[in-house]
Amino acid sequence: MDKAVEALGINLPQLIAQVANFFVLLVILRLTLYKPILGMLDERKQKIAEGLNAAEIARAEASQAQANIQAQLDQARREGQEIVGNAQAIATRIQTEAREQSAREREAALERARTEIQLERDRAISELRGQFADITVTAASRVIGQSLDRQAHQRIIDETLAETTFSEN
Repeated sequence: MDKAVEALGINLPQLIAQVANFFVLLVILRLTLYKPILGMLDERKQKIAEGLNAAEIARAEASQAQANIQAQLDQARREGQEIVGNAQAIATRIQTEAREQSAREREAALERARTEIQLERDRAISELRGQFADITVTAASRVIGQSLDRQAHQRIIDETLAETTFSEN
């Protein structure tokens, strides 16, 4: 085997020294470069994973915040509609009460006007009766040519008025 290795041009002691140097260099590189580079890569991988995890958490929080905002908007919309409905009901009630109050006031005014008209009518009829009595006494005294006393005239006038349709109004 020595001759075969020599025939190929390989120097065995030099080959063993080169292999030993390669392994020593490999151990030195492994200790000085490979482990720190792997540690740096692992650290970077961990930072990327943390960043992705933070992004996922932020996305979930944003989604939750959006859901909360939508729920609050819906609640506010319902409350607003309820307030508007209550305001409309109050406005309707106030309008109804105002109409009823107006109708009561109109009826009261109409009743007062009727009462005043009736009083004025009664006063006018009483005044006409008095004037009619005076005219009748004057006419009767001229016709008869003598004066009757006031009580007799009033009795005759009242009887005459009671018989006529004028007193019925």
